Amino acid sequence: MNDRPPVPVVLVFSGNDPSGGAGVQADIEAIASMGCHTAPVITAITVQDTEDVSRIEPIDAITVMDQARAVLEDMPIAAIKIGLLGSAENVEAIHAILMDYPEVPVVLDPIIESGGGSLLVDDETAEEMVNLLFPLTTVLTPNSQEVVVFAPEGDNLESRAQEILETGCEFLLITGTHESTKDVINTLYGDSRQLETYTWERLPFRYHGSGCTLSAAIAGLLAQGLDPYSAFNEAQEYTWDTLKHGYRIGMGQHLPNRLFWARREETLSGHGGGVELDAS
Repeated sequence: MNDRPPVPVVLVFSGNDPSGGAGVQADIEAIASMGCHTAPVITAITVQDTEDVSRIEPIDAITVMDQARAVLEDMPIAAIKIGLLGSAENVEAIHAILMDYPEVPVVLDPIIESGGGSLLVDDETAEEMVNLLFPLTTVLTPNSQEVVVFAPEGDNLESRAQEILETGCEFLLITGTHESTKDVINTLYGDSRQLETYTWERLPFRYHGSGCTLSAAIAGLLAQGLDPYSAFNEAQEYTWDTLKHGYRIGMGQHLPNRLFWARREETLSGHGGGVELDAS
């Protein structure tokens, strides 16, 4: 097998969302949109819809580790994306995996609560994430509310960002979707300082799965060999486009349209109907 396959592989640790808005389906669609193959390791089964999460059943840590090892022994992995973890034991299992593959870039979406406000991890799991995973993370993608949980000592965004950077992550991209600003302002930190700010038009709806989409897209672009700054820019642009083309098919939040670029159209020909891709 070649060292670099024709399609880069992204190993994903993620929960299953039966609504398809977030979790593993969001990861697969976003990573596929970046031209990569997703190898999904399920960390939890959730009971949720587009409004909220009602129950989480973590997968046991041994099964999580066995899933990952099976893939890692079979395929060359170009990036790792981590989402919902389910339990402190799963954090420890993933930490063991990351320690064995220090050269692979890691994107961590440190999920604390659902879009509907339900807590998805307990205090022990959150603490283990900070102690075991943050130091091994290439880019951490919390929203501004999650930053408060992970950096409680800070009194503003800047001081909280510095507190998180001190845990050892290389880059910290804080998203501003939960703020009341006119536009969405995302802020990138690294090397003990603020590196860049990004401003995006705030769209009128609430979205289920936007954080998963952004972090998965970053992982896919890093797997493609892009430098981090290019990956951050392109992933944010892609994510905003998925929201702009989003749709509401349940009774809750809108869903990102991660495949907006692959609209199918029926075409007529002398031999009957066909299907073609319209990437416009």
